[in-house]
Amino acid sequence: MKYFPKIVGEKVYLSPLHPEDYELFTKRMNDSNITDGTGGTCFLCTLTGERRRVEEMMANTKGDICIFSIIRKEDDQLLGNISLWNIDTVHRRAILGILIGEVDEHSKGYGTDAIQCLLDYGFNQLNLNSIELHVFDFNAKAKRCYEKCGFKEIGHRRQAYFNNGKYHDAIYMDITREDFTAKSLQ
Repeated sequence: MKYFPKIVGEKVYLSPLHPEDYELFTKRMNDSNITDGTGGTCFLCTLTGERRRVEEMMANTKGDICIFSIIRKEDDQLLGNISLWNIDTVHRRAILGILIGEVDEHSKGYGTDAIQCLLDYGFNQLNLNSIELHVFDFNAKAKRCYEKCGFKEIGHRRQAYFNNGKYHDAIYMDITREDFTAKSLQ
């Protein structure tokens, strides 16, 4: 078995990373259709570099990041990855990052389900109190997804991201344990 369900949602489950997936990650990280929304289009991603990055994340000994593969339940297909990073156990906060690596798999509810799984893990297993993220102003689909999951806008950073010859604002959002619990009770 290549993937191991750690956190199970309705459409997806979150599994520890598999070391052999670095080739697929490299392909996706060099696809500007995917990376434009993440701020990673300007970076060159090599097989050697991505393999090293995956190995480092899998061997994280500081405990400041947890990263999972997003796996579609119906066929065990790798869809992307999701992480909590800069985990701060004193102030009980972290930053969420997500990537659904195939454009054809966007807008099907996989990201929303994966985020709900990770929020549950962050609040109810890691004992976090707030989780934040940022999204670029042109990525309206991602912003709607985050709002659907309970994130609220907390600020803007003007002209924070340069892509395709234009500067874009970063929109900062967060969700607290209280927000998540209240949304879960609805």
